[in-house]
Amino acid sequence: MLKNPIFKGFNPDPCICRKGDDYYIAVSTFEWFPGIPVYHSKDMKNWELYTHVLTDDTNPDLKKLPSAKGIWAPCLTYCEQEDLFYVVYGVMNSMNARYFDVDNFVITAKNIEGPWSEPVYLHSSGFDASILHDDDGRKYIVSLDWETREGYEKPGAICMVEYDPKAKKIVGYPKRIWKGGTDRGCIEAPHLTKRNGYYYIMCAEGGTGYNHCVTMGRSENVWGPYVGDPKNPIVTSNPAVSNERHDPDHLKPKYYNPDVVLQKAGHGSYVETQLGEVYLVHLCSRPFTPELRCTLGRETAIQKMKWTEDGWLRMADGSNIAKEYCEESKLPEYPVKQIPDFDDFDGEELGNFYYAPRIMPQSFADIKARKGWVRLRGQESRTSLNKVSILARKLTSVYATVTTKMEFKPEVHQHSAGLIIYYDNMNYINLRKYYSETLGQSAISIIALENGVKTEFVNTRIPVDDKPIYFRLEINGRHSQFSWSYDGKSFNKIGIPFDTTKFSDEYCKYGEFTGTMVGITCADRVKHEHYADFDFFEYKADEDMDVK
Repeated sequence: MLKNPIFKGFNPDPCICRKGDDYYIAVSTFEWFPGIPVYHSKDMKNWELYTHVLTDDTNPDLKKLPSAKGIWAPCLTYCEQEDLFYVVYGVMNSMNARYFDVDNFVITAKNIEGPWSEPVYLHSSGFDASILHDDDGRKYIVSLDWETREGYEKPGAICMVEYDPKAKKIVGYPKRIWKGGTDRGCIEAPHLTKRNGYYYIMCAEGGTGYNHCVTMGRSENVWGPYVGDPKNPIVTSNPAVSNERHDPDHLKPKYYNPDVVLQKAGHGSYVETQLGEVYLVHLCSRPFTPELRCTLGRETAIQKMKWTEDGWLRMADGSNIAKEYCEESKLPEYPVKQIPDFDDFDGEELGNFYYAPRIMPQSFADIKARKGWVRLRGQESRTSLNKVSILARKLTSVYATVTTKMEFKPEVHQHSAGLIIYYDNMNYINLRKYYSETLGQSAISIIALENGVKTEFVNTRIPVDDKPIYFRLEINGRHSQFSWSYDGKSFNKIGIPFDTTKFSDEYCKYGEFTGTMVGITCADRVKHEHYADFDFFEYKADEDMDVK
């Protein structure tokens, strides 16, 4: 049996497709680069982080965008007629006054690893845009048509418009075609598919929170009218009937279901295997209780599905509750490489599992400057929305130990480098080495931001020598503790245990939809050129431990 989530940590909004014997899943990245990770499998059991779609941080330019903006809900499809991969994605620019200003684009590639075409602008009519390749060669774009007017149901309805791939533009204006298959409200994440003469629309409803779900409708005409599955929702964490069309809030914690492990199940996409099996991938979360805080963010899970005799897609076990365990595919086993726990930076390229906020990691992380080390060039403060040198990876368990070895000689108080746990630019904790004018030498201490309020823990300040130093972060459930060492064997605790649960959508006020990251960081707030060298980055996580 497969144990969910299959992609742990910050991996929301999964979209799955198949080309021959290969399966690919794309997920959202919001303000992080590289953008749109693509996971690959041949057996629907073993997945590897294969490539990223967006690797040019000038297009799209995410600098200065607030947290939780950026790349939303990519749609990855394969058009067999053209032997071409398509990715439709949105760049969320602003959510001020709930206008949700987004630009939607489409790009294509013959190979999943690229090169990808120049982005073609589609429209700005809502988010979660997706594409249908009809069997007559025509193409259609569906998205959530975001509602801003008073007196109209929020957040809106699903709209559709034809796309002309030769002219590279949409034909006319989007038209509303679907208001949902339940009364949970907050409809989003549309995907259109075609099977046995029916057009199927799959959506998320209830908001991307505790009332989230997957619903379906169908029509013999692509423009509708669409009829909802009488058993909607087809996948959810809470099967209770509810009418929340009046409430545009997405979290809805009152719908937390204590009887299930996977909360917030929704935003789905399905695929059929060569063997005729059907699987649906969807986002989910595993909160700390009773706080209902999801430190790992929104993750990706998988469920075995089946088509009924009357042409509806349902869970294979006949229920609609997202399960922690899923029946494996009968495809032959195909092992793939996994992200290493220990990275000694001895390779020729930076690992593809590293990310940075708003800019490509390679713009400040140099793997070749010193053999066997990664050199981080310092830039702006960690609170900046512009150019920040944080080399991070996704936290996949709340039971993890992160260790690094650093060489760094700060020269002025604006120089600092060290280890960080980071949710967004307004929520992080940083164990850093810096130059202390008070002590007249290098020192270490902890500095933290909690919902934008900065605390410099002066009582943690310790003078240190300018020689190699080890930093460690131990995350033990709801408590996180920093420590340091000169020899990498005997570690000294520094500072208080911090509350891990606060790194979550539910607690953070300035960002949402992402997840907690851990990494190494350097700042030079004077000349943007002073650097720190890191010998290794070790991430040991017990992913079998449950969030409690």
